[in-house]
Amino acid sequence: MEKLSLAFLLSLAALSNGLMFKLPVNSEKCLKEEIHKDVLVKGDYEVTPMVGVKVDLRVTDSNSHVLYQKEDAGEGKFAFTTDDYDMFQVCFKSVSSVHGKTGDQDIKLSMKRGVEAKNYDDLAKTEKLKPLEVELRRLEDLSESIVGAFAYMKTREMEMRDTNESTNSRVLYFSIFSMLCLVGLATWQVLYLRKFFKSKKLIE
Repeated sequence: MEKLSLAFLLSLAALSNGLMFKLPVNSEKCLKEEIHKDVLVKGDYEVTPMVGVKVDLRVTDSNSHVLYQKEDAGEGKFAFTTDDYDMFQVCFKSVSSVHGKTGDQDIKLSMKRGVEAKNYDDLAKTEKLKPLEVELRRLEDLSESIVGAFAYMKTREMEMRDTNESTNSRVLYFSIFSMLCLVGLATWQVLYLRKFFKSKKLIE
């Protein structure tokens, strides 16, 4: 069975607009994305029906933990919250029981994460918030997500800097060790050749 893999990174706007692609029969397409810790992810999917062909949907993380699974998927929704910084993938697998050549199926996938995935209408009803208060809550959540993203990037930058400094130190020590080995080897060669030439009485 042919397996197709498609890796992508989507911005919030792109995730909100959704994605549409064609899935060949008896094939699999996996859409991958990196996600931060404690982020809500919601997805809507729609599979064009085809006689004798079913599409299985499976959402997993990098450790192969199943976050959502649906056999013979048609139309539906899924949601999950990440426990840690991770990469998840959404896989659509087509299986046909019909012999002969058939056409491709249309797959529609719309995904939202973080602030975009929250339902502020339900929040307004639950907490009895006014429209202005809802918008302020949305801006507050958006600010927190931006601050969190910058904090994560700062942490990654520090980790990369520490790695670079450690690598530079190791390279420096290795270079010094190599130079000492070369100097020692050259000195030994000079002394050996001098002793050899003296034994042959070629030099005094």
